[in-house]
Amino acid sequence: MSRVVYDQTPIEFVEGDTLAVAALRNGRHPARGGTLCLAGDCGNCVAIVDGVPWVRTCQTAARPGTVVRRHPSAGHPSPGGPESHAHVAVRHRRADHVVIGNGVGGAAAAAQERAAGPDVLVLDAGDGNEVIGIFDGPTVVVRTADGIDQLHAHHITLATGAAEIHPVCPGNMLAGIYTPKAATALRNAGVDLGRVVTVGAELALLVATADGDRVAAVELADGTRRDCDSVIVELGSSPRDVLARMAPMVPVSVVGSASTPHALPAAPTVGIVCPCGKITVEDLDRVWQKGFCELELVKRASLTGVGTCQGGVCMPHLRAFVADRAGTEPQPFTARPAARQLTLGEAAAGYHIDTFRRTPLHAEHVALGATLDRFGGWFRPWHYGDPVAEYWAVREAVSLGDVSTLGKMIVSGPDVIEMLERLYPNNVHDIKVGRARYVINLNERGHILDDGMILRDDDNRFTLTFTSGGASTAEMWVRDWIETWGLRVHVLDRTVSHAAINVTGPLAAELLGRAGVADGERPGFLQHRRLTVAGVPCHVMRLSFTGEASFELHHQIDRSVELWQALMHLGAPLGIKPHGLQALFGLRCEKGHIIVGQDTELDSSPRRVNMDWAVKFDKPAFIGRDALLRTAPLPDRRRLFGFTMPGPAPLEGSVIRVGGEVVGHVTSSWDSPLLGHAVLLGWQKRVPHVDVVEIDGREARVSRVPFYDAQGQRARA
Repeated sequence: MSRVVYDQTPIEFVEGDTLAVAALRNGRHPARGGTLCLAGDCGNCVAIVDGVPWVRTCQTAARPGTVVRRHPSAGHPSPGGPESHAHVAVRHRRADHVVIGNGVGGAAAAAQERAAGPDVLVLDAGDGNEVIGIFDGPTVVVRTADGIDQLHAHHITLATGAAEIHPVCPGNMLAGIYTPKAATALRNAGVDLGRVVTVGAELALLVATADGDRVAAVELADGTRRDCDSVIVELGSSPRDVLARMAPMVPVSVVGSASTPHALPAAPTVGIVCPCGKITVEDLDRVWQKGFCELELVKRASLTGVGTCQGGVCMPHLRAFVADRAGTEPQPFTARPAARQLTLGEAAAGYHIDTFRRTPLHAEHVALGATLDRFGGWFRPWHYGDPVAEYWAVREAVSLGDVSTLGKMIVSGPDVIEMLERLYPNNVHDIKVGRARYVINLNERGHILDDGMILRDDDNRFTLTFTSGGASTAEMWVRDWIETWGLRVHVLDRTVSHAAINVTGPLAAELLGRAGVADGERPGFLQHRRLTVAGVPCHVMRLSFTGEASFELHHQIDRSVELWQALMHLGAPLGIKPHGLQALFGLRCEKGHIIVGQDTELDSSPRRVNMDWAVKFDKPAFIGRDALLRTAPLPDRRRLFGFTMPGPAPLEGSVIRVGGEVVGHVTSSWDSPLLGHAVLLGWQKRVPHVDVVEIDGREARVSRVPFYDAQGQRARA
């Protein structure tokens, strides 16, 4: 006989067995207890199968080598070990008519439709086609053995039948309790149920064996006790209508017993109502007493019906409970897709949404041994193995940095200057063609949203840049204001279509010369030109975030790898190394350059970060102007300061104290290899006449920013 592994023990099964039947054949409950229907209606047979939790073992065929682990008795199931990322295939199919359910009602509905001539497709879980959701369209989503089917149909018929009602009484989570159909299926499979007692509504409680796991006897309402090994409970049926309740706006037909009214059972008085969440009648009473006196509210307050069966077991008893107390019979609650638990791979099948984007140079970074991390919505190199060596390459030689993540936008049109003057707090009209200017973005409250550059291409065309974090909303922000002001401005967002490589360091100009840029062609500081670099057309911007001479090479993404590899090759004799974010953040910290969102807070104004120079109040209007004028006379109680102290640098977020009182926190920190001590940026209350503070129990000195090359001569070299 073939075997499966069940809780680390091999057990034998017979051809045709499901995993649940195989477990019962070997004297095991397929989960940990509870009434078994073996029809997929309840969660009392779910287990972790081949690393996937919440699998209904009663509908999963036993195959040699299958590994089954029961869910833990407490806590959430965990597959354990590495996650499986196998590709899930998606097939799109069409049919005139889809019939769900292959029982008597389904067969009759299919025959009737076929007689009329349409293309009819019948789906049944027993045939390996498990319908997990019905959506507008209409679309039927089906899980199969080899993937996910999305069926687009003109009409849907539900012939899902009826589900047998489970008992609610003391002991109803013991092993050895079956519905009539489950017992019949087990007997047909040759499973010995031992001494069997069949009961109905007269059941009062179930008595456990000495170990407390299985049924040993039943007690009836009249006090009669009957010993047994198994109990068959006959309480009637309720419509199997999860799919029908899932699609109230989709035109479906419900036929057979799925559409037939069924009497509710007697209101439960004691026992577990919802096996999925182990919700008891006492729990329902508790929420009812708190005023949750409507079916949907009882459901949400007690979490009844939100488990794997979506009310397949508890719905009749929950409705009976509410009807008994409210005096009226409530309608069932709405079900939500999916009707069965899915793996994330199945739920996402057919869709690819990369939450964190990758630059065109991602593979180059990986090949260079980069450690990548998420920052600003992108996967970016944190370092290439030695961030200090990368730092020195920028300070003393030449280095490349991937800055493709920056926001990049073209704005043009007859009203573009008026728009930019309103949008930014500093002057735009006097920027000459071929020149660039650093700018900040403010909201209506005068708080800093983002920063970047304005570069003038011609009289009515400008290039704007934004931070990596701000790029995702920049276009929406700009377009919203253009529409609000009714201006004639065209916007082209090129963040994704264009990449950028920063060539930085004292030998950056020499590297560009080796790449074909003559001395007279290179732009000066805060200038920009369109040049060909190593055969690649580039918009070359002379900026500096690192504190050294820097040239940002903006270009189309299909040329990025070519340009990067050429620069790395040409720069090899110059000691070129790429640098990651860790070195970059240290370099800019030495220069005192802020990172919006790290060194700024939600209410950071230009004054608080010592950037009053970036605001021109002689302009008649710009976003945030009124707020800044209103708050200008108010006392400024905290600002961003620079600090120096012996290393090691404290962690970002460390508190700043004066005389034991917390007065601020560190936003950026770096152990400067060049300066030989730690440099920090941090928020501090305006404590009068304080030159020394305490950070991490050590003295730190309030220091002027920038810490390095205060005159900016190296960036202009």
